[in-house]
Amino acid sequence: MELVAIVAALALIQYLYFAVRVGRARGTYGVKAPAVTGHPAFERHHRVHQNTLEQLVLLLPGLWLFATYVNPGGAAALGLLFVIGRAVYAQRYVAAPETRGPGSILTTLAVALLLLGGLIGAILRLV
Repeated sequence: MELVAIVAALALIQYLYFAVRVGRARGTYGVKAPAVTGHPAFERHHRVHQNTLEQLVLLLPGLWLFATYVNPGGAAALGLLFVIGRAVYAQRYVAAPETRGPGSILTTLAVALLLLGGLIGAILRLV
């Protein structure tokens, strides 16, 4: 379970890093709080941050479910795939939003496997 905890912490640290990038983009592009629109580059940083939050709501319970009912090592590996996918997503979204697909696919695949695997594992333990 230590690997799962490490990967969960990495995902949250990555989210914190994205928050810092939003703050820097506010200063760079002159977007005063509480505004969330303005310069397109700022908006891309903001969307990466918000989209990652939306995905974390699925990732963290999925990690726990998969680790508990299937395998902690597999959960950690899929969680790491999520972190890598988010890094790819962020880099591509900020550079050119239309190229964000590969990172989005990695993220969605990791989350879907964690959630479905955890659900199936729990059902199998029940029966």
